[in-house]
Amino acid sequence: MDFSNIYDKKKAYAKYMVKEIRHICTKFEKREPGTKGEEQACEYMSGVLKKLGCESKVESFKENPRSFFGWIFITITCVLLAIILLFIGKATELRALPIIGAALIVFGLVIVFLQFGLYKKTIDFLFKEKTGHNVTAFKKPTGEVKRRIIFNGHPDAAWEWPVNRALGGVGFEGHAILAACGAVYYLVLSILFAIKGYAGTTGLYKAALWGLLFVPFVAGLYFMVNYRVIVDGANDNLSGCYMGIAVLKALQDEEIELENTEIGVVLTGSEEAGLRGAKAWCEAHKGEFDDVPTFIYSYDTIYDPKYLMTNYRDLNGTVKADKDVSDLFMECAQEMGIKCSKGMVPPLGGATDSAAFAQAGFRATGITGLNHKLESYYHTRKDSYDNMNIDGLADCFAVTIKVLEKFDQGAKQ
Repeated sequence: MDFSNIYDKKKAYAKYMVKEIRHICTKFEKREPGTKGEEQACEYMSGVLKKLGCESKVESFKENPRSFFGWIFITITCVLLAIILLFIGKATELRALPIIGAALIVFGLVIVFLQFGLYKKTIDFLFKEKTGHNVTAFKKPTGEVKRRIIFNGHPDAAWEWPVNRALGGVGFEGHAILAACGAVYYLVLSILFAIKGYAGTTGLYKAALWGLLFVPFVAGLYFMVNYRVIVDGANDNLSGCYMGIAVLKALQDEEIELENTEIGVVLTGSEEAGLRGAKAWCEAHKGEFDDVPTFIYSYDTIYDPKYLMTNYRDLNGTVKADKDVSDLFMECAQEMGIKCSKGMVPPLGGATDSAAFAQAGFRATGITGLNHKLESYYHTRKDSYDNMNIDGLADCFAVTIKVLEKFDQGAKQ
């Protein structure tokens, strides 16, 4: 197969992506997880994939999208109640109150660790159920299927993070860290008061008073997410959705048909609600793709070329990506002379849908193009179609084409 013309046109396909992304951002409703806008985008992209020769369908699943950040109200309320109980305990000398306070903080921290740290469905049942949507599309080869490659992105868009919009990633992460420090600070004080009682603890009481400096940061987390503003999500993550679509567009334009490699484009909704679409897709398609070697590449926020990265670990650093799948992308980038770093989605960095695929036993990796030290466009209204990076899209696209070319030749299988 001759892919040389495609490499030469990488910027043209990047511009195609931006054009399509602009259409979705301007013609359809906002794509909050589990909403009509998410469904509209899925239906549209499924139609595009059908025109590119795929068998494509939109699949629905049940979810509780606002549960993902639901820990905020529970955890922060627990911490603030514990602080109040500590001072009431000092006034009344009731030793049980700091014990209750410590238990509340521990409970709140467990909730945030499970729901936000590990993306578990710990408190989903407490929130309104909605219907999310995925797209499953495959283009058959001309002959027997001997291998399969799937390109993944998520069509939903995030609720805005006001602190990140105002102060950027340093301010956003600093705020979260100070709030966490405040919770741990009062947990330690509550335990010490519970052990020692209140008699002769003047130093501890002064420490508790000084700790009130943490309270504005703890209470400020109530406003971490603004549900009234859903961002355009052009970079995060229509850029990831269109990476696979652009590959199929290029193959069609060049009249290239693969003989034994099946190409899939799987768009999994409600990633911003805790990988809910990817988790649902894995459950719905369990065991369907065990017949031949299958690689999954999850793309998320393909923006700045200097931050193109293969993430060997995902989900706050807790989930390991497939080494062969990851190595193939790195090797192709090196062969193309395109800068690509070997890294991970770090603690507090969230996750890509790759984590859900890996947890379900698929061979997958996550490809990102953003600074993990968050910039002001991330999860804010600045993530718009007129703030996209052609070079970033073009470089990632070129590497992806090279990955397809080498995978079709049997690499890493």
